[in-house]
Amino acid sequence: MQELMAQHGMGNQQNSEQQKVQEDTKREAEERRQLMLSQILSSEARERLARIALVKPEKARGVEDVILRAAQMGQVAEKVSEEKLISLLEQINNQTSRQTKVTIQRRRSVLEDDD
Repeated sequence: MQELMAQHGMGNQQNSEQQKVQEDTKREAEERRQLMLSQILSSEARERLARIALVKPEKARGVEDVILRAAQMGQVAEKVSEEKLISLLEQINNQTSRQTKVTIQRRRSVLEDDD
């Protein structure tokens, strides 16, 4: 029984080490991402993106991905200003806007007496 518990304890230790390595890798990747964004974006644009991330983190992440891809392809010649960021956000909103349609179907009640 003690041997099994010792083996199980070792397994937990290895899992925790693997988790620590994965967390370190994720943190380093996020730090690199933020460093690249700080080099690409102006301070006003970074502030606006940070405010957007507070409300809609998935939208901010998507915008960051678009900006980073453009920079990697060499399409960004100078720092992205707040105005350029706003126009990019508007383009993304236009592309992803969803049209909602509400239809109301009224049912006639069986108990209604129209006679």
